[in-house]
Amino acid sequence: MIWVQEQVVLAARPRGVHLVTRDLFGAVPGLDGIAVGMVHLFMRHTSASLALNENASPDVRRDLDRWFDHVVPDDTPWFEHTLEGPDDMPAHVKSVIVGSSLTIPLRDGRPLLGTWQGVYLCEHRDHGGSRAVVVTAWGAPG
Repeated sequence: MIWVQEQVVLAARPRGVHLVTRDLFGAVPGLDGIAVGMVHLFMRHTSASLALNENASPDVRRDLDRWFDHVVPDDTPWFEHTLEGPDDMPAHVKSVIVGSSLTIPLRDGRPLLGTWQGVYLCEHRDHGGSRAVVVTAWGAPG
């Protein structure tokens, strides 16, 4: 069995939903040595999240971002956790809704995603900064 682990730091992005499949998988040496296996992606932040969805139409990403902001708006008056600004607690709620990790099968070092699937960074803060994702892969050698 082969194990590979890297922390990938994604550059700061504005609030929104961003396709990062290539950023994540392109930054991990050693994946090509796994013939059959799994990869686990873990977001190391509480105000951003990871999702798997449509990789072709940017409309999907914009619609998701608008939906998040509609369901959990900034400046919600009954949130107590507001020390870091009006987008902080809404970002935590959105992160809980979406999730902090994904597990994807691998074959020949490549993620076995569907034709129209890609990995999203969901940035829920106006100024979230760079984001660290731990990529852990394991499987049978090729």
